[in-house]
Amino acid sequence: MENENLLLKSIIASIKGGMAILDVYDSDYAIEYKKDDSPLTLADKRSNQKIFNELETTGIPILSEEGREIDYRERQKWESLWIVDPLDGTKEFIKRNDEFTVNIALVENGVPVLGVIFVPVSSMLYFAEKDTGSFRMSDSGFTKELAELSEQDQKPEILSRIIEHSERLPLKTRKDDSSCTIVGSRSHSTPELEEYVATKKREYRDVEFISAGSSLKFCLVAEGKADIYPRLGPTMEWDTAAGQAIAENSGCCVLQWDTGIPLGYNKENLLNPYFIVARTV
Repeated sequence: MENENLLLKSIIASIKGGMAILDVYDSDYAIEYKKDDSPLTLADKRSNQKIFNELETTGIPILSEEGREIDYRERQKWESLWIVDPLDGTKEFIKRNDEFTVNIALVENGVPVLGVIFVPVSSMLYFAEKDTGSFRMSDSGFTKELAELSEQDQKPEILSRIIEHSERLPLKTRKDDSSCTIVGSRSHSTPELEEYVATKKREYRDVEFISAGSSLKFCLVAEGKADIYPRLGPTMEWDTAAGQAIAENSGCCVLQWDTGIPLGYNKENLLNPYFIVARTV
């Protein structure tokens, strides 16, 4: 399947997963707990199933947060794979603050080459592909139309329509070297992050800090609304792969905190090192 079709496929998968989440979000729902005591809702499961139904037809293996137990001896043979978080920001979902997303990325040889982030409550869609760029679409009516597309309806010209309905990222570029806008986690603040912000306040005349949930932090930097996203706390590969693709293709870098090299994927240990997302334009 050509990459254009893979991008369309992942966009539709993310929207269908997001719609499944909203069905649960608007109802009473139960919360379970995973082995690591993190919450799992019915929305995770339903979104995951919708996404798998779409992506399985591509023949590319899928690594999802809900399928994290796949043995590395099997995964290391995968040159290409989907990395999926069917509901990123479960804590935001439970708090009902609307800041949760669906994340889908295509990774080739450890590098995310395609990424989609869908925000179910607002119907905001972010997507990116290597050599094509990053985009944001906010047409909720068109989003609902896409959610109804069957496998047979998913024709290449639909991707052109999606791009026509979208804005290319960044929406604005960095011009003021005397100020800095930092975005950080709403639910996972750390002493290291507080120290980093304090350092930037000594470095810049004006420093603004924005709190956001889930992978929306990547999107804010990709849009140009924030300059830096320092992640000085634990994340997993499915938390970051889609966001990295969107950020990098909008003129940002996503680098490991200690080494300064890009985050890599499908590692034996799926835990990410600390990292920073920063605008380069």
